[in-house]
Parts: sequence; structure tokens; C-alpha cells
Amino acid sequence: MNLNRSIATLTARLLLGFIFLMQGFGKVFTWGVETLYQMPFFKGSYEDLLPDFIIYRTAYYTSYVELIGGILLIIGFKKDWALYALASVLVMVTFGHGLIEPIWDLSHVMYRAILLITLLLLPKEWDHFSLDSLLKRK
Repeated sequence: MNLNRSIATLTARLLLGFIFLMQGFGKVFTWGVETLYQMPFFKGSYEDLLPDFIIYRTAYYTSYVELIGGILLIIGFKKDWALYALASVLVMVTFGHGLIEPIWDLSHVMYRAILLITLLLLPKEWDHFSLDSLLKRK
């Protein structure tokens, strides 16, 4: 085992996991998804662009995927599936921000996208400190 590779992979996974976990936690438990949905960013910004049911479901989908995906990344369980789901959130966020303001602050997405794509490209055998790796060894 190359310790530097394993620590680098763990660090990237934990950083991305905590970013998404905290964002999802805030949306689900601090604000509440219903409150979030009523905020001008969701409801007010897209009313003329998208049907209401899409806006409503997107608020729930992104909030819970961020929360659950963040937890899965932190513990390193079903990492690929978590990354696929979180990638879909980043695509939705990019599309949504682009609908409202074609030139927008990419910091909402760029760092998360770089970490996510990096984790998808890193060899699985580098991720020693994960639940997936522990289960595979047994």
C-alpha cells in the first residue's frame, strides 16, 4: 500500500463528503426542504421557465442526495453510486444556475466537480480507508 495515495484519496473523499453532507443537512434539517422550496431561488426564479412539479421534485432530490451521498462518501460505502448521484446533482445545479443567470459564480460547482471527477478517476485500490475496501477484504 502506498500511504500517500491512500491518504490523498481519503482526503478527497472526506472533503467532498463533508461539503455535500453539510449542504444537505442544512437543506433538510436546518431550513427544511419545504422552506427551501418556497425561497425565491427555487420557486420565484424558475416559475416561467419550468413546471412547478419539476422545481418541487428537484428541491427534494438535490437536498436528500446531498445529505445521503455525503454520508456514503464519508464512510466510503457504495462510493461509486454516491458519486454518480452527486454528479447528477451537480449537473442539475449547473443547468439551474445557467437558466437564471448565464454567467454565474462557478464556485458553487467547480470545486465539488473537480473533487468528484478526481474520485471517479482514481483507482479503487487506492481507497484503503473505506467501508467498501474493508468489506472487499473480508
